[in-house]
Amino acid sequence: MAAETAVGIAAPRARLALLLLLAPALVWLVGLIVLPHLELAVLSLRARVAPRVYELSLGQYRTFIDEPLYWHTFVRTAGISILATVCTLLIAFPAAWYIAKLARGRARSVLFVLCLIPFWVSETVRTLGWMILLRESGVLPRVLVDLGITPAPIEMLYHDATILAGLVYTSLLFMVVPLVSALESLDDSLIEAAYDLGGTGWSILRQIVVPHAAPGIAAGSIVVFMLTLGNYLTPTLLGGKNSLWFTEQIYTQFITRFNWEQGAAFGFLLLVLSTAIVWLGLKLTGQHFGDVMRRS
Repeated sequence: MAAETAVGIAAPRARLALLLLLAPALVWLVGLIVLPHLELAVLSLRARVAPRVYELSLGQYRTFIDEPLYWHTFVRTAGISILATVCTLLIAFPAAWYIAKLARGRARSVLFVLCLIPFWVSETVRTLGWMILLRESGVLPRVLVDLGITPAPIEMLYHDATILAGLVYTSLLFMVVPLVSALESLDDSLIEAAYDLGGTGWSILRQIVVPHAAPGIAAGSIVVFMLTLGNYLTPTLLGGKNSLWFTEQIYTQFITRFNWEQGAAFGFLLLVLSTAIVWLGLKLTGQHFGDVMRRS
């Protein structure tokens, strides 16, 4: 009887302790994520009819549909973000494989530090470094001239390829880390057994390595896609005034035109777009969001 009473008292205390531990995270989640997004949705559905007088309206969304520049920029941003995610995965996977399976001891630590070094400085400094490297009077155009590849320095900034390279560079670490975590748990004996049974490198990669690393691939792809889709600095600096990046349109509406209703609608559309693409990607790959976050 006494034991049952003790258990009955301990259970509420354990729940209270758990609630207190979760309270800071819940406050952060509600205060900085849930409430701002709810306010964003409310702002996007109102129209100003008089000073400090608003009415419910879908006018901001009709403006997005009726203006080709907006939805063209919207689709372009999504397309380049998906391409940047794929390129980041293709570059990061061999690097993660080498760090997780081939590098040993100090070499592994050194390679990880080399991946971290670019993130010791701000994104602004890193992006300005790309501008110094690629501008017409920069390092790379001058090297091309000295090697006789081009007759004169060429402007390498303000192109889609430049934006893509900058996005891949700024998000590479966020793909490498979950891939390394996923690949480290792969038992080497499975690969050895596959070779003993006559498997080729490609078949082992396709049937063993990639399925095992799928949660890491999904987690890294989600993070990289979100970062590139919402990136403002890199596309604006490397792409110039004609970068046609959707976050720039959001910035213009909020800061330049003080049209918070239109900016909120654009922000909410970007949120819906990112959620839809992530959901579609998980469905196509057969992954579940909870499993991805837990196993990666």
